[in-house]
Amino acid sequence: MAEASEELGRLRQGIDAIDRQVLELINQRARLAHRIGEIKQGNLYRPEREAAVLRGIVEANPGPLPALAAQQIFREIMSACLALEQPLTIAYLGPEGTFSEAAAQKHFGSAPRLTPFAAIDDAFRAVEAGNADYAVVPVENSSEGAIGRTLDLLLTSPLKICGEVNLRIHQNLLSAAPELASVRRLYAHAQSLAQCHEWLNKHLAQLPRVPVASNAEGARLAAEDPESCAIAGGAAAARYGLKVLAANIEDEPNNTTRFAVLAAHDASPSGRDKTSLICSAQNRPGAMHALLAPLAEHGVSMTRFESRPARGFGGGRWEYVFYVDVEGHQQDTAVARALEELAQHAGFVKILGSYPAATP
Repeated sequence: MAEASEELGRLRQGIDAIDRQVLELINQRARLAHRIGEIKQGNLYRPEREAAVLRGIVEANPGPLPALAAQQIFREIMSACLALEQPLTIAYLGPEGTFSEAAAQKHFGSAPRLTPFAAIDDAFRAVEAGNADYAVVPVENSSEGAIGRTLDLLLTSPLKICGEVNLRIHQNLLSAAPELASVRRLYAHAQSLAQCHEWLNKHLAQLPRVPVASNAEGARLAAEDPESCAIAGGAAAARYGLKVLAANIEDEPNNTTRFAVLAAHDASPSGRDKTSLICSAQNRPGAMHALLAPLAEHGVSMTRFESRPARGFGGGRWEYVFYVDVEGHQQDTAVARALEELAQHAGFVKILGSYPAATP
C-alpha cells in the first residue's frame, strides 16, 4: 500500500508538471497568434487554416487520446486565441438550446458570442447588416431532406458559404411531468416531428402535436406547461430543467443535420474542400445534359443535386433552379474549368462559395 501511494504521488506530480508546461505552450501559441493579428489586420478568422490545422491534429495524434477528443481540445485553443484579437459574434436559429446553437459551438468553439434569432431569415439579415460576423443555419437533414427556407434565402442573399458542420441529431422526449402518461400535448419543430414520426405513432399516436418555430421553443413551452412534452436535444433539457422521458427517439439511427456557415466571404483552398452553386437550365432539348456534362468531362465529383422552385428570383410557374455541391475548390484547375463551361450552357449560375469539407 505504501509503494502504491508513493507511485500515485509521483504520477500526480508528473501530471502537475505537464499541466504547467501545457499552459505555458498554450500561452506561447496565444502570443504568436496575437502577433499574426497585429501584422494582418482586418478579418483574422481563416476557416481554411483552421480546418487544415484540425485535420493535421487528427493525422498526428499518436493516442491514447481519441482523435475526436484531441480535435475538440485544439478547437477550443484556437477559439480562445482568436478571441484575444478578434471577438466574433455568431448568429444562429434560436432560442438557446437548439441544434443550431450546438452546431455553432462545434464549429467556432465556446469563445465567440453566440446570438440567437427567431428565424433563419433574421440570422441571414444580421450578417448582411454587419450585426453579426457569421451565421450558422441548417441546410439539410439526412432523414427529411433540404431546409427549404435556407435554400430560398441562399438564392437571393449576397452571403457566401465559408464552412459546413455535420451534427449528429439525437431527439429526446422532454417534460416537466413525472411520467409519459401525464402529458396531454406535444410541442416540436416540424422537422423533428417528421424525424420521429414512427416512434410517435407507436408510443404517442393520440397525443396532439403542436408545431413550433424551434425545438428549444418547444422545450421552453413544455417547461411552463407541466401537462406537455417536447422533442429536443440534451442541451434544451439542461437549459429548461426538463426530464428526459425517452431518449434517442429519432427513427433513423444515423440522423444527421448539415449546417452552413455564412459570411461576407468564402474560404481559400484548404486541401479538402467543397464548392456549392445554384444554376438553371436553358429551355431547350438536352439542356440538363449540357448543364452537368462539364463536371463529368473534367472529373469533378458531384455530391448533391437538388431542384427547387425559383422563388423570389423572377421565376414563373414551373421554373426551377438547381442546387449543386461538388468536391474541390473553385480555384482548383479542374473545378474552375468545369464551372466555366457550365456557365456557358446554363441560363443562370451563382457560386455560393468554396469551403473546407466538414470534419467528423
